[in-house]
Amino acid sequence: MRIGPWQLPNPVFVAPMAGVTDRPYRQLCKRLGAGYAVSEMAASNPRLWNSVKSSRRLDHQGETEPVAVQIAGSDPDMMAEAALFNIGKGARIIDINMGCPVKKVCNVASGSALLRDEALVARILESVVRACKPHGVPVTLKTRTGWDAASRNALRIALLAQDLGIAALTLHGRTRADMYQGQAEYDTIRRVKQALEIPVVANGDIDTPEKARYVLQYTGADAVMVGRAAQGRPWIFREIAHFLATGTHLPPPVFGELRACLLEHLEDHYRFYGEFTGVRSARKHIGWYLADMPGVQSLITCINQAEHTADQVRALEQWFDQYPPNEPICTTPAALAA
Repeated sequence: MRIGPWQLPNPVFVAPMAGVTDRPYRQLCKRLGAGYAVSEMAASNPRLWNSVKSSRRLDHQGETEPVAVQIAGSDPDMMAEAALFNIGKGARIIDINMGCPVKKVCNVASGSALLRDEALVARILESVVRACKPHGVPVTLKTRTGWDAASRNALRIALLAQDLGIAALTLHGRTRADMYQGQAEYDTIRRVKQALEIPVVANGDIDTPEKARYVLQYTGADAVMVGRAAQGRPWIFREIAHFLATGTHLPPPVFGELRACLLEHLEDHYRFYGEFTGVRSARKHIGWYLADMPGVQSLITCINQAEHTADQVRALEQWFDQYPPNEPICTTPAALAA
């Protein structure tokens, strides 16, 4: 699949997730097989660009090309300015967020709240595409099937986006009202794909290689985007990419690889965030990695109470010492029962 001038290595993408897909995590997912990753959404309000949080989200040092940055907002001129600002920071693809369902985003008429105002959607898309075009930077759109079940307008939004020069569309198969509940609407994604000429990426409930293949075949989408299923399981990208290419499964990771992967992730995470923020923001990642492991409650408690990064690492190393490095992680009792 191509996005503008960029030929992507495989059709398995990392979904942008606020508080999750920071630079260390995106780099890890790419190393483990993801063909493409989009950053956490960056605010379009210039007053926020110099905040610590925004500065981290705008840090792409050493990241594999193409660097894709998602922007969020509701003012067309401000969104165009944000796109240009991020291009100056290294963005090679600009993604527009019209899919985030959380209240603090929708309450300022941003994210999926924009789906209620198609005229404003058009003005934003036109403004951002026009600003990016002289720089040769393609613009993509991530959206949902509509605001609620009574107002599904994904097809109209998709056709509008294509007409205004959007290079690719990612569609999460839920309405905003659905949040993350229920099942993804693959029928809607299929109808949208059949109507468009630009690439379409299917998002929602893709958590196994078999599910990825089914979604691609059923919807006709050009790629799949994986979000929550990759939390604590970044090797899912190579598993899916391998299965799509060969029809066979890779062997599951072993404890030695899990240990190396987690500790490498943490080292990069701590370096990126620093000691104080790093030890706290790492807790969720560690919890995801170990969620299905046996006898981890006391370890998780220790991790969450740790005030220093070295204490987290030491606790993890001691826990991993009890498992043979070559033992597959899927052979643990908790994983087998899941």
